[in-house]
Amino acid sequence: MKKTVVITGGSSGIGRACAELYATKGFYVVFTGREEERLKHVLQSIEEKGGEADYIVKDAANTDGAKKVIDFAIKKYGTLDVLICNAGVSQRAMFEDVDLDVFEEIMKINLMGTVKYVKFALPYLVKSQGSIVGVSSINGYRGTPGRTAYSASKFAMQGFFESLRLEMKAKGVHVMVINPGYTSTNIRKFALRGDGVVQGESPRDESKMMSAEKVAKYLYYGQTHHRRDVILTLLGKALIFLNKRFPRWMDRTVYRVMKKEDPELFTR
Repeated sequence: MKKTVVITGGSSGIGRACAELYATKGFYVVFTGREEERLKHVLQSIEEKGGEADYIVKDAANTDGAKKVIDFAIKKYGTLDVLICNAGVSQRAMFEDVDLDVFEEIMKINLMGTVKYVKFALPYLVKSQGSIVGVSSINGYRGTPGRTAYSASKFAMQGFFESLRLEMKAKGVHVMVINPGYTSTNIRKFALRGDGVVQGESPRDESKMMSAEKVAKYLYYGQTHHRRDVILTLLGKALIFLNKRFPRWMDRTVYRVMKKEDPELFTR
């Protein structure tokens, strides 16, 4: 019997790569996003390769939308086996320049969007003894300047999934958190400035980053092998290790590196 996966934030980047990969593995794929034209392109790509998928235009933070997506997957395919909570938005502004409404919006999308999908999907995942995958970030372990809301949302995701994992242990539901390092996606391009305006460009060289397709392969392997945590890139692993052992040194180092890489951020 074919399995079903629901993926939030599936119109580009890691979400799109996961949707295409899971389709090639024989899954029914239901994916969401806010831009219908992008979703159409993903669906076309999947169908051209013989996969079966559906997209739904929904904002990840919308409560009714989350329920409707899960209900749709169950009504059409009869089962839900994997939930991948990938939708998210980043930030590029110092906290003193961030409107509180913008901070709250980032928390709503990154944290509460995840919580809502898990809440509505959980009864079906318990029944199928399926998997929940949260796409977090190295910023969920190490905060960086200009990312207060983003880091807060990812730290909160880590705590949510850690608690949920223990609650689901006796019910056979697998809970995994994947923490990509720098990945070539649109997340920096669509990062929010302090006033909520999309910055429209990436301050980093995207060509030197891990591809979204490679992240998707790590995610699929981790999910199918019931891994607990997946931390990607040597740099990401080193940052987490050093942050635990030498936090004060890491404070100075991260500040210095970020200031060098994104000097405009520190002059606002």
